[in-house]
Amino acid sequence: MSALPAGDGMRTPSAGEGMRALPVGDHALLVEVSSGDAAQALHAELLRRRGEGTLSVREIVPAARTVLLDGLDDPARLAERLPTWDIPPMPPRTDEAIEIPVRYDGPDLADVAALWGVPEHQVPEIHSAAEFRVAFCGFAPGFAYLTGLPSRYDVPRRATPRTTVPAGSVALAGPYTGVYPRSSPGGWQLIGTTDAVLWDHARVPAALLAPGALVRFVPARCS
Repeated sequence: MSALPAGDGMRTPSAGEGMRALPVGDHALLVEVSSGDAAQALHAELLRRRGEGTLSVREIVPAARTVLLDGLDDPARLAERLPTWDIPPMPPRTDEAIEIPVRYDGPDLADVAALWGVPEHQVPEIHSAAEFRVAFCGFAPGFAYLTGLPSRYDVPRRATPRTTVPAGSVALAGPYTGVYPRSSPGGWQLIGTTDAVLWDHARVPAALLAPGALVRFVPARCS
C-alpha cells in the first residue's frame, strides 16, 4: 500500500489553478488538481452542487489529487465550466467527530518517535491531539486515508513491507493515518491497534469512515 502525496495544508488553490479534466469513457471525467487540499475542496463543492440540484452526476469519488465524476450527461461541457468555478476552501466541520479508541502499542512506535525526534511516550499524545479528516478511501473496503497531522510528522513507509498486518492496526505513511480494516500485507508504520470495525457488510453504510468525515483517535488502556 503506497503513500500518496498531498498538499501542505497551507491553502487551497483556486479551481483553475493546476486543474485538468480528462475524459473517462463517454460519461465520466477524472479531474486532476494540484494538492490534496484542493481535491478535498473540489469534492465538497461537487457534493454541494449535486445536493442543491445544479449538478447531475451519479458518483463523485475523491482520491489523493483527483476527483472522479461518473454518470455525467455532458462531460465535455462540464470540463469547460470547471475552471471558471469559484471553489472555497474546506469549511470548518460542525458535525461530531467519529471517535476511534486506539491502544498505542504498535511495533513501530519507537521508530516513529525517532523519526519525529520525540520521546516514545509523546507519539500517542501528538497523534491523539490531532483532528483528522477522511481525505479519500481506497486500497481495501473500509480503508480511509486520514489527514490532520502537521507535515513535520510525515513518515516514510517501511523499507521492507510486512507480509501480514493485523486487522485494526493504526498506521502512518507519508501525510496519512490509516486503519487496516482486515489483515493484509502492508508497509505503513504501525503505531497502535483498535477494535473498531471499519467495514461491516451488515451495517448501512458498510464503511465506518466516508470522505469528509471528522475522526479523533482516543487513547485506550493497553490490556
